[in-house]
Amino acid sequence: MITFLVSLLVLVVGYFVYGRLVEKIFAPDPSKVTPAVALNDGVDYVPLKPWKLFTIQFLNIAGLGPIFGAIMGAKFGASAYLWIVLGCIFAGAVHDYLAGMLSLRNNGASLPELIGKYLGMSVQQFARLFSVVLMVLVGVVFVSGPAGLLQNLTSLHQYWWMIIIFLYYLLASMLPIDKLIGKVYPLFAIALLFMAVGILAVLLIKQPVLPEITDGLQNTHPSAIDTPIFPMLFISIACGAISGFHATQSPMMARCMTNEKQGRPIFYGAMIVEGIVALIWAAAANVFFNQHGMAENNAAVIVNEISTSWLGTVGGVLAILGVVFAPITSGDTAFRSARLIIADIFAIDQTPIKKRLFICVPMFLIAIGILLYSLSDVEGFNIIWRYFAWANQTLGVITLWALSVWLMRTRRKWHFITLIPAIFMTIIVSLYILIADEGLSLHYNPSLAIAIAIALLLTGLFYFKELKRK
Repeated sequence: MITFLVSLLVLVVGYFVYGRLVEKIFAPDPSKVTPAVALNDGVDYVPLKPWKLFTIQFLNIAGLGPIFGAIMGAKFGASAYLWIVLGCIFAGAVHDYLAGMLSLRNNGASLPELIGKYLGMSVQQFARLFSVVLMVLVGVVFVSGPAGLLQNLTSLHQYWWMIIIFLYYLLASMLPIDKLIGKVYPLFAIALLFMAVGILAVLLIKQPVLPEITDGLQNTHPSAIDTPIFPMLFISIACGAISGFHATQSPMMARCMTNEKQGRPIFYGAMIVEGIVALIWAAAANVFFNQHGMAENNAAVIVNEISTSWLGTVGGVLAILGVVFAPITSGDTAFRSARLIIADIFAIDQTPIKKRLFICVPMFLIAIGILLYSLSDVEGFNIIWRYFAWANQTLGVITLWALSVWLMRTRRKWHFITLIPAIFMTIIVSLYILIADEGLSLHYNPSLAIAIAIALLLTGLFYFKELKRK
């Protein structure tokens, strides 16, 4: 338990120490008028209270990723704890905070618009398409999971739950942010936090044997030869460490903040809390694997077993509901983000509801089509999930490079705080798509060399352009 407990402590300390440093580097100005005040439209630009902002941001980013991803990542052993802690503090939380604050400074601009400002129009066009595709994939993968869990809790078939969830998504993506999301999210947050605290309490009481870093960082995955830690662990655990999806959600909160000083708890803090959730579920999964082996690959089954056996019937139901609400509250804002991105691309005024429908209806029809495909094939969902995971991290890489450009131009001596994660994650996403079955299926060693070469090339290009600019 020592590694687990130390990891929890380091995450908390990281928020107060490194989080404060990152905040100091950005230098928030509480006297600046925020977009929520200057551009209040009653739909997307709406001033909200800080506790609501944190709640919404946390639920936006805490989907299935920090739960399902952490469970699958736990198969790799103690290295999962190390990645969650280091990735969260030095990469994910920095990525979320700076992306959110830059959006705040640019009138709540969507992520692709920020990317275009710092990486150029061609990258912006790619990021626009990539972001919308990712948002739709998020919405799709975050329907099946909760629908399956709800089917286990009720007599209603999974398909009916999918229809209900999609109807909720449609309403949540269209209605003013304070009318539905602002009201239901606090209730969802209670369920999610109950789940995390409940599982943590059982871990502290039972004190089970967990992987320790002192035992080594060897790959304990049952398919270790075909699933190397580098890069598979870093793709499996995304939302609990670093996730490009988060930067697409931050502009929504940037449009609702009333003070720049709110940024650290909302953006950096929400990511740290998500890291804690991921850490808890990684530990719980290790207990499950110790008792039942690692043959089980369905994370929903593991969640159901842990929740009901550890917390009893009532507690288990509440815990499962927390896991259900987490992806739903990410799926709804994913579609909302997609609507805002599309609206920004084509300069479509979102005040009239018919113009929101004009964007939402075609988008939801595409999402339903992808969902039907995933249900028609046994491996359909797994394939979509793997592409989502890679696309998620790739968008995070693009965002880190954009943030590095901004830091190089405005806070030069501090640009390494995003550049180092950008280089590292570039190697990860490049290597993954080169060796993965859904990618090029190349041999590991030459693929690693190519991935490193890509990262070095981009680094050289970064310094060449920015130093030349000066």
